[in-house]
Amino acid sequence: MKRIFLIHGWGGSPEEGWTPWLKGKLEKRGFEVYVPAMSDSKHPRMDAWLANLRETVRVPDQNCYFVGHSLGCITILRYLETLEENQKVGGAVLVAGFSDINITVGPDENVLEIQSFFQTNVDFAAIRKHCDKFVAIHSDNDPYVDLRYADIFRENLGAKVLVEKHKGHFSGDDGIMELPSALENTLQLASD
Repeated sequence: MKRIFLIHGWGGSPEEGWTPWLKGKLEKRGFEVYVPAMSDSKHPRMDAWLANLRETVRVPDQNCYFVGHSLGCITILRYLETLEENQKVGGAVLVAGFSDINITVGPDENVLEIQSFFQTNVDFAAIRKHCDKFVAIHSDNDPYVDLRYADIFRENLGAKVLVEKHKGHFSGDDGIMELPSALENTLQLASD
């Protein structure tokens, strides 16, 4: 059975934005879909988020696929860095993802809140040993995540990159309650 893990972002929840829609669409196609509520999402800590993801996935294999939004993307990448030598997963879709702390934050947020995710540089080589299929979905008007991350993911992960028009940060606050590109690309990854 193919399993898909949807990982929300900073301040998010399993009920936020397009996540419930994507979960429903994937379940209708016969996937087991998990949407963990990440620990203390307004004050995220990498160790807690990784523990939460490890507990949810349990034994990773090539029938595991991941879809992350924003901080959920770096959580997935950090998780992949920690897998054992012989463990591989099927693929990952990164929506509004980033790989360093040089992002813009909203007026009620402090970028230092997510500093624990960036104590070391992302080890893209280690990640590629455990996953070789990536899709990066970005918006041309994301107020937080610069389009340079699309290039970073293309260059370092071999990611297929999609840049959508006027989707902001792909959040419920941006009115994004459905995300067909995430569905289509998750299905494509899972069928390859």
